[in-house]
Amino acid sequence: MFTRQQEKRRDEKEKKMKNNRSGGRKVSPKWIIIFSIFSFLLGMLFTNRLWVPLDSDMKPKEQDMKIDCITNKDDDDILGEVHKTQQAIKSLGNSISELREELPSNHSSSEASNHDDSINKIDGDKSEKRKKVFMVIGINTAFSSRRRRDSIRETWMPRGEKLLKLEKEKGIVVRFMIGHSATSNSILDRAIDSEEAQHKDFFRLEHVEGYHELTAKTRIFFSTAFAKWDAKFYVKVDDDVHVNLGMLATTLGRHQSKPRVYTGCMKSGPVLSQKNVKYHEPEYWKFGEEGNKYFRHATGQIYAISNDLAAYISTNQPILHKYANEDVSLGSWFIGLDVEHIDDHNMCCGTPPDCEWKAEAGSVCIASFDWSCSGICRSVERLKDVHKRCGEDPAALWSAQY
Repeated sequence: MFTRQQEKRRDEKEKKMKNNRSGGRKVSPKWIIIFSIFSFLLGMLFTNRLWVPLDSDMKPKEQDMKIDCITNKDDDDILGEVHKTQQAIKSLGNSISELREELPSNHSSSEASNHDDSINKIDGDKSEKRKKVFMVIGINTAFSSRRRRDSIRETWMPRGEKLLKLEKEKGIVVRFMIGHSATSNSILDRAIDSEEAQHKDFFRLEHVEGYHELTAKTRIFFSTAFAKWDAKFYVKVDDDVHVNLGMLATTLGRHQSKPRVYTGCMKSGPVLSQKNVKYHEPEYWKFGEEGNKYFRHATGQIYAISNDLAAYISTNQPILHKYANEDVSLGSWFIGLDVEHIDDHNMCCGTPPDCEWKAEAGSVCIASFDWSCSGICRSVERLKDVHKRCGEDPAALWSAQY
């Protein structure tokens, strides 16, 4: 129990402490305003900076430096990408404009759905649609064979207006096929140009002439002829063979409904492995043991193939293998296909009296030549006689039905 004096001292002490609290130093209003402004500016400083949460082990100063570097680098990259995009858009716009200008001239060929509408580059820079015809006959000739060509023009091949009429009315195209010399614009090429200007009966090929290039020439002939003419049949014949065009057209007409037709005088001769002999086959080993024979193929003097086989050659021209002999090569291209081989001995009659006897028996020959010469021996001198004795009636060609 406190004494009265103690209570008095306690009351005085509490009163003193209360006076001390109430009588302490007061904060001036001016400082309150200054403090408020300072706090506002400090807040603005922090809120305007890019804020990225700090990793637990990264100091604030280091983080600020990294943010500044990233920001500057990203800005440069973005500006660079924007510039590249603008340039790409500009380039694309130019390309589209160019394509729009080219589109009218290219639209028809790019939209073609079949061979009839195809546009092909023929005879230099000329482009034309494929013409529908019944057959195209390519007479294989050489620079040195002017006299042979003239003998054919004077016998079984129509000339001038009759040649054009044959194509227009009967759908039969007949041309001498020849390539170019190894030297550009040589005297040989100029001679052919002059002959063409006179007769207009050549079919020039993108091919360098040479005896050992007959396979390549045949391949190019079928491909180029297919590109120019949409024919039922394509025929290759040598320039020392006599041909009755009416009988040829009538015979082929019997086969035009068949797919993949390959017709001629089929044979299977020996594969010659000995060097320095005519018709030597360097790749004889591909045909088995020495002394083996070739597969069946048409003899090279004259043969015909149907449209679909010419299309096959045209499509696969770069990968078709060339053997030493042209007729063997052609047969090899078809050996693995579903092709009908038609062995027609009317396409390999002999010269008189053989072709005469057959004509008297009612079987006019399609083609006549001598096996001993792989053509008509001395054809320039003898072709007129062969034509006179074994040629068909002149009206047979124009009345032929197919």
